[in-house]
Amino acid sequence: MRREDLPAATLHYSEDATCTEMLRGGSKSFFAASRLLAPVYREPATALYAFCRVADDAIDFADDPHEALAGLCRRLDAIYAGEPFRAVADQAFAPVVARYGIPRLLPQALLEGFAWDAVGRRYETLDELLEYAARVAGTVGAMMALIMGARAPQTLARACELGLAMQLTNIARDVGEDARNGRVYLPLQWLREAGVDLDAWLADPQPLPAVRAVTARLLREADRHYERAQSGIADLPRNCRPAMMAARLVYAEIGREVERRGCDSISGRAVVSGRRKFALLLRASLAGAVAARATEHLPVPPAVRFLVDSVTDDQPHLQSPQSFVERTVAIVQMFERVAVRERQQRAMVLR
Repeated sequence: MRREDLPAATLHYSEDATCTEMLRGGSKSFFAASRLLAPVYREPATALYAFCRVADDAIDFADDPHEALAGLCRRLDAIYAGEPFRAVADQAFAPVVARYGIPRLLPQALLEGFAWDAVGRRYETLDELLEYAARVAGTVGAMMALIMGARAPQTLARACELGLAMQLTNIARDVGEDARNGRVYLPLQWLREAGVDLDAWLADPQPLPAVRAVTARLLREADRHYERAQSGIADLPRNCRPAMMAARLVYAEIGREVERRGCDSISGRAVVSGRRKFALLLRASLAGAVAARATEHLPVPPAVRFLVDSVTDDQPHLQSPQSFVERTVAIVQMFERVAVRERQQRAMVLR
């Protein structure tokens, strides 16, 4: 009998302890929220996080991101073939993919987002930024929903939106850290409208009033998605709701902490205290149990529609092997262009 054919009650991930440590060390907020999940959901959710963490690090810290991406695509091939590599995260993630019917487009899109990070991609408009957030965070929301047994389009859309909101919060919190690394995730259009000279600011990142105003604007957008996402929590199994409410509340509180600092994410990093986090977990335990369903039909945001469609089969062609090949080739070509540009720049310096 294949491992994925075992009933849920008998699925035991020998890799669970290692994956849990990855989660504990990688995201204190997500780890805290996961403690409210029943074990039947917590173990596969932890395996999902571990694979996402390993994939992100593999590209982010690679000497050759092009080769790292190709290697991750091969690992994904093996996972979907039911013959995962011996890496702990792969071994843990493979039965999750099989058991919960996770379409390959979801982790593939996640890798695409990580590749965008590796080449320092910037985003002109909010819509472009949401396309990025859909890949690095909306995908995780969709996969979490599938683990919890939710496949209805509306529920999937709300799960993706929670991912969007959390990613926008992360960006608002890390404005200074990103700038010191030469990265910009705030919409370039917003920065220009606020009168920010981007090159001058990146050369000396300071908490300018204009940058703080753009950060505040991004947090308002995050709050809009948090509110929409919350309506989908009631559609989840009862023993999943407190954890998802906790994720929603704790991450939104990071945004509130940024606001308390005058939206200055450059002089320091906003952190939610352990006491405050504990209070939010208690609140989530109560609020999650009585979460109210949406009273109106909310449209699927354009940025996450391809994720929802990959599950509902409204557009089956999005899952075709050729589509994935084309995506991978496009990413590889993007890395090659960057590599050529870097070689040319080094050659000019040596002259």
